[in-house]
Amino acid sequence: MPAHDPRPPPAGDPEPSAPASAAVWWIGPAITRADIPGLCQQLAVLLHHSDAAVVICHVGAITDPDVVTIEALARLQLAARRLGRRIRLSGAGDQLRELLAVTGLCDVLPLHEGLPLESWWQTEQREQALGVEERVDRDDPAG
Repeated sequence: MPAHDPRPPPAGDPEPSAPASAAVWWIGPAITRADIPGLCQQLAVLLHHSDAAVVICHVGAITDPDVVTIEALARLQLAARRLGRRIRLSGAGDQLRELLAVTGLCDVLPLHEGLPLESWWQTEQREQALGVEERVDRDDPAG
């Protein structure tokens, strides 16, 4: 059974940069359907002992992803969301990325690209301030 490994990945396997309120979890190299309940339980334990809002799930060790891999990751995301958290994937190879695209789960299982800044909120809808009007300059080709 693939286990959650609290240790960093081996040399040469880049460690994902996580947001301040994130936990990092390594899984792989293979996932079977029988592994899914255990993985969900491991995730629940990890989240129980952490106040992290996001789990960066490092999947770089998964070399031959298949439909079961996608099912496991989707079920892990569901388990995380039931606990008010979410999962982002890190280290996904081309095959896993293609499977996510083909199954339409790219939005459900988003990739963590290690960007230093991420938006954690949505912009607010505001009414236009009174007395402010847009003026078009007729000499401006963009206007």
